[in-house]
Amino acid sequence: MKRLNVLLFLVCLSAASLASCRIKQDYYIHSDLAEKDTVRELLALYPEASTEEKFAIVQEVSGTYLLHGENDRAISYLSGVIESNPDFIYNTHFMLSIAWAYTQKKADSIAVLYLDRILKNYPDLLVRGESIHYSSLQRLLQLVQEPTRRIEYRRDLIERFPDKINLGTEYFLLGKDYEKAGEWDAALNVYKQFILHHNQEVPGHLDAIQYAKNLVDLNATRKDWTYESLDELLRNVKTALATRNVYRLGQLRSKVGFFAMDWHQDKNEGNSQMVFDFSAFIAGGRIYYAETLDSASNAQEAFLRSWGWTDRIPIMYLYFRKINFPADPEFHGRWEWAGIYFGEKLQ
Repeated sequence: MKRLNVLLFLVCLSAASLASCRIKQDYYIHSDLAEKDTVRELLALYPEASTEEKFAIVQEVSGTYLLHGENDRAISYLSGVIESNPDFIYNTHFMLSIAWAYTQKKADSIAVLYLDRILKNYPDLLVRGESIHYSSLQRLLQLVQEPTRRIEYRRDLIERFPDKINLGTEYFLLGKDYEKAGEWDAALNVYKQFILHHNQEVPGHLDAIQYAKNLVDLNATRKDWTYESLDELLRNVKTALATRNVYRLGQLRSKVGFFAMDWHQDKNEGNSQMVFDFSAFIAGGRIYYAETLDSASNAQEAFLRSWGWTDRIPIMYLYFRKINFPADPEFHGRWEWAGIYFGEKLQ
């Protein structure tokens, strides 16, 4: 047998005989592989290579398969390397490559199993200055939807890699994960940390700061401005408008997150969240309101057109909504007067 075939025989990771080795060789160096000569040469060099050289060879060979979309061959090859040398220092990286290959096969659930095994069973490893555990946690947070598992991964990310992440973003997203898991006490505690120490914008959540503040404030407030039914709330508001009772209007409005703004403004702009002074908008005449709600109203929110305010802003739409606060079932789903829109409604 030529020396090349002998060396190829030595790297057949699961061969029980020369025949099975030949099958293995044919599988990894098949005729359709454009770089089969290069792969054959690299496999021949593997047995006598140093640790670093073996890593480079495995990377090159598996990378060749992955480049051509031969994910099954890459997975088989990398799995064989790990099985033949379970203490190989670079197995952590090979496991990550296997997980990536499964995502290429649209087998995300299997990829998640490998990424989770990396965290629980394999030591962390730096490759080109990048932590494999860090990469695995980031990928798991992209693939896993179950909130309890996301909480586990995100807490691990925050505790182990605080210098590599935006802590504000991760604390806010951790709070959202706790919400989805129904762990409201934990969510509110995380939001408090976010507000106190990492009060900043969160990509994809432009309302993050106000959202967290509203939940924390809502939890600590009496909520005596809320009503079981929209009809009852509307009756009180209409009576206060008809009698121009500024004090009563102030009692009826929401005490958390009440906004007053133009239709084109964003609720998160600083001047939209303010202590609204009704007396400044009542010019002295009667305030009128529509007999029925605006057509844009639905089961979760409602708009009531009113007019007769100041010359500068004669028309306002009063905005009502159901409270979304599962942390307190007593108030979740009750109605509140949440804000005011200045001017005619945009079409």
